[in-house]
Amino acid sequence: MARDTQSIVKMSRREGYALHPKAHKALVKRSTPPGQQSQRGMRSKPSQYALQLREKQKVKRLYGLLEKQFRNLMKEASRTKGEAGQVLLQLLERRLDNTVYRAGFAPSRRAARQLVSHGHFMLNGTRVDIPSIRIKIGDEIVAREHSKGTEYFKKLDDVSPAPTEATAWLKVNRKKFEIQVTGLPSREEAEPDINEQLIVEYYSR
Repeated sequence: MARDTQSIVKMSRREGYALHPKAHKALVKRSTPPGQQSQRGMRSKPSQYALQLREKQKVKRLYGLLEKQFRNLMKEASRTKGEAGQVLLQLLERRLDNTVYRAGFAPSRRAARQLVSHGHFMLNGTRVDIPSIRIKIGDEIVAREHSKGTEYFKKLDDVSPAPTEATAWLKVNRKKFEIQVTGLPSREEAEPDINEQLIVEYYSR
């Protein structure tokens, strides 16, 4: 399965945004982009194209997609009724790996992707191992019986504490490791520090 294997900390420094929980401390220590060019100083005011590119890269890396996957999602969002940028974010939020992350069953999207890829979850009674599966209203996601007995799920509260804020479109039962999809994510429930219009503009060039 194709995936981006670059260091998440280096990518976070490049985007100036914590793409993973462990990147927060690294950004506090070193907020400049990696590489020698960051030491020489950069233009104080980036071009509009640079802003668009960096926003696209940030969101693509935040959700763990490759360029072709992200571009195809943008095309689908552009063809769908509604504002393309907001539709794009909803499609990203509806990925199975992101749903597992939002439910609090993984400390990061990368960890959630790995859990799904290793077949730890059932979707509507069927074992799945494709992180990009798009969930819909009425879907039920539950950890497999075999997986519930693993150390990871036994110590879930230590590995991945419950989110401080509930996700309105998900009904989560942590004791039974169950997720019910009761709605669709709103723009407010996606990542707040995203300017989706810049991404739309980038692909509209």
